[in-house]
Amino acid sequence: MAVQDRELTFPYAPDTWSPEDALQIAREEGLEMNEDRWEELNALQEYYSRRDASRISVRELHDALDEHFHDKGGIKYLYGLFPGGPVAQGCRLAGLEIPPGAIDKGFGSVV
Repeated sequence: MAVQDRELTFPYAPDTWSPEDALQIAREEGLEMNEDRWEELNALQEYYSRRDASRISVRELHDALDEHFHDKGGIKYLYGLFPGGPVAQGCRLAGLEIPPGAIDKGFGSVV
């Protein structure tokens, strides 16, 4: 779904981010943006806006995403949307700093 296909609003987006940035990164990573992917980016941006980014816990963020998307299958569903990891890949697309511990090559996470 292209940005112009529907009105997208991101009230919690970082000042340096735009939906076009997410589209570019998604293309580079082989993803086609759809409504649920946009929804996760918005959820991530909102989560970050309510917390000190230097104190974000990967576990708490993971749990918040699982709860937000519970009716669609939770975190398992999100891994289908973001094979690079709903936290790591999602943060990249949302213009957010990837929290420490979100990428662990020793446990099969992907960059």
